[in-house]
Amino acid sequence: MPSSPSFTLVFRCTVSPDQISDIKTLKLSVSDIPMLSCQYIQKGVLLTSPPYSFDDLVCFLKQSLSTTLSYFPPLAGRLTTDPDGHVHITCNDAGIDFLVVKSPNISIHNVLVPGDVPDCVKQFFTFDKTLSYSGHFKPLAAVQVTELADGVFIGCIVNHAVTDGTSFWHFFNTFAEITKGALKISKSPDFGRNTVFNSQAVLKFPPGGPTVTFAGDEPLRERILHFSREAILKLKYRANYGCLLTKQTNSEVLGKLCNDSWKSVNVETNGKVRNSNDEISSFQSLCAQLWRSVTRARKLEPTKTTTFRMAVNCRRRLDPKLEPYYFGNAIQSIPTFASAGELLGKDLSWAADILHKNVVAHNNDTVRKGVADWEKQPRLFPLGNADGASITMGSSPRFPMYNNDFGWGRPLAVRSGRANKFDGKISAFPGRDGNGSVDLEVVLAPDTMLEVENDPEIMQYVSEFL
Repeated sequence: MPSSPSFTLVFRCTVSPDQISDIKTLKLSVSDIPMLSCQYIQKGVLLTSPPYSFDDLVCFLKQSLSTTLSYFPPLAGRLTTDPDGHVHITCNDAGIDFLVVKSPNISIHNVLVPGDVPDCVKQFFTFDKTLSYSGHFKPLAAVQVTELADGVFIGCIVNHAVTDGTSFWHFFNTFAEITKGALKISKSPDFGRNTVFNSQAVLKFPPGGPTVTFAGDEPLRERILHFSREAILKLKYRANYGCLLTKQTNSEVLGKLCNDSWKSVNVETNGKVRNSNDEISSFQSLCAQLWRSVTRARKLEPTKTTTFRMAVNCRRRLDPKLEPYYFGNAIQSIPTFASAGELLGKDLSWAADILHKNVVAHNNDTVRKGVADWEKQPRLFPLGNADGASITMGSSPRFPMYNNDFGWGRPLAVRSGRANKFDGKISAFPGRDGNGSVDLEVVLAPDTMLEVENDPEIMQYVSEFL
């Protein structure tokens, strides 16, 4: 809850579904349970002021939120643990928190000012540093609406043991869709639990529940790097073909890459040729570059093992596939390892290739093996950077964050709160301009961030450093 003199809490209330839930309980899955030690997801959108009063906006949002919850009844429930140790969502329509805050001294410019992400952004969210296990006695979600001098910030906060990023943005998008006037939602959530993630395995917790798995008091800097579509395509070309685009080939190749005409690209490629099945994606190329630059900035010993960890959506990786809008967590973590010396001694394409191969190999069999391994040894999700050589990539540029049009235009920006941030935590957002542009929310130790800012290998691709 806001604690700064620049922010005034106007009121806080409970919003419940406008219909009684016909779902009684949902059991947490193998993918949900490890998240109980993670903090609530905190993401939100910055908007211009609506074409009507702020008081009217608050009324509209409360009404539409109540309707939205009737489509997502688990979010209005509470966690319960049965005598056997299984954790469930009890869909009791207890409701979620709704906060209205005013901050007349904060403007859109203050939020988007170049430099480190300003501290005021953290005040746009409630449930700060709240572990998901707290859903046993706290609401599983909250919405905070903050009126600024010339705009509005709508923050959505959801228990991470209840949703992953896919389900989070499905809920947030639906909230916006209903506020905009939709009489019927375009995409209905699937609450089925007859999946490979449904398990009888039990993770035992100490009295009072788990503790956070990373240090929450270390000094950090947070900035947002913007990569245009053209910059991303140049990175992708370099990762796939092992060379930079020349002035002679630049416009021709970029045009073909924009049309995904990889097979027709015919330039000098240092002998490296790829077919479509081996193609390293734009995002894998970007991740490889970030891995190299952060590792270089940390000045690690050449023999030090570095880790690049990313979460992958398993909905389409399973056979049979899960429903696209399966509600809950359906993610697994993929760690890729390399010594600092090897990572920096070889080129970008080498790093991108090992990331690519690891992601491609994460198929139906790998997902099921991961479930079986967890059942043998139940454990929490290992957020953090204990060895000082890890990077964790979260979120996804594929999430429809800028679809959150509440009725008067797309968001100006997407921002997040303090939740689950530590040295080496990166979150990927789609760029506002779309067309494949990407924003990376980068959280690093201050000295490491300074080195990254001065690294020409990555900075040549950054068009804005916000």
